[in-house]
Amino acid sequence: MAARKGLVAKEDRQNILPKYVDIPFLILVLMLLAVGLTMLYSASCAQSMFDTGYKSPWRYLQKQGVCALLGLVAMWLFSRIPAAFWSKSAWVVYGVSIVLLLSVLVVGESVNGAKRWINIAGIQFQPSEIAKFAMILLLARLTKQFGTDAKTFRYGVLGFGCAMLGLLIPLALEKHLSAIMLMGMVGVVMMFVAGTRPKWLAAGAAAAAVFVLIYITFMGYAGDRVTAWLHPELDPGDTGYQILQSLYAIGSGGLFGLGFGKSRQKYLYLPFQYNDYIFAIICEELGLVGALLIMALFAATILRGYWIALRASDRFSTVLAAGITTLIAVQTILNLCVVSNLLPSTGIALPFFSYGGTALAMNLGEMGILLSISRQKEEPKQQEVLL
Repeated sequence: MAARKGLVAKEDRQNILPKYVDIPFLILVLMLLAVGLTMLYSASCAQSMFDTGYKSPWRYLQKQGVCALLGLVAMWLFSRIPAAFWSKSAWVVYGVSIVLLLSVLVVGESVNGAKRWINIAGIQFQPSEIAKFAMILLLARLTKQFGTDAKTFRYGVLGFGCAMLGLLIPLALEKHLSAIMLMGMVGVVMMFVAGTRPKWLAAGAAAAAVFVLIYITFMGYAGDRVTAWLHPELDPGDTGYQILQSLYAIGSGGLFGLGFGKSRQKYLYLPFQYNDYIFAIICEELGLVGALLIMALFAATILRGYWIALRASDRFSTVLAAGITTLIAVQTILNLCVVSNLLPSTGIALPFFSYGGTALAMNLGEMGILLSISRQKEEPKQQEVLL
């Protein structure tokens, strides 16, 4: 009885948030947002002029700005909500996410040949962005539930694996390989943090590699991406065109760049210059120095996110914060590697910079959860017991 009262009292304390969030992390996030919107305008203005009949250079920035405001509101609201709320809501969010992913297969809209969007009352959003958060939330919840059993095959592999498959199978039906790869990488990191034995993770990584090879073999466009990655010069007018234009942009920037707004590749030479390949425009305009500063800003934000995770007062909050931070880290690393041709094109955007309202709003909302966790007082972590 005394132990039960102690656990209830501890949960009550977690529902009362201290007044102040982690100010350094908040400043870093706002800096990323401000720089991201600025560079989005520069990268998208030429495309916007073309799409609007040369009437407005602001089309993409305006849409992104609205989503940024919604995301900031979500960040503020989520920073006021205790982590215990998300623990209780994990299964609900997971279920809603699966329904949305399956809905894409029925009522989804195609954009650039991919059917991954849903339009509700004129508002278009991508359910896969919600699925990423749902997976992180549920794995954190299961970590709390499994406790030390996460080391076993039954819980650490089958338990976490089945939870992930509930989201990955609908994504596979959508042929959304980039989201599958991203969520798989984040899931492995979270399983490691939860205590799953490395030998099981290694076996899972090998199975994932086999899946990717099979996928590339049977999906022609995926194989074309690998060919373009290895030898873009063999087809400079088609499959190798985008990566060659990206490399031209990076190379022409030199040490200090051509100057803000002075990119040449953004004038419809580089496809998706305001989305997946926005970092190439950054390199062209700001040069190596500017690119390194932005990379340093991302690194500082990610490290501060992990710092918040390590100082969280309970295991669920630690794993949740680590998962959200890992999501930003993996997205950033993969995007930079693709833009510089270190990896094949994956369709993964650069957080806070690439055009995409759903992704930006979700990223800011997730930062609000990290800010909420940062309010917690650092206490010795205990193994939670489900009541």
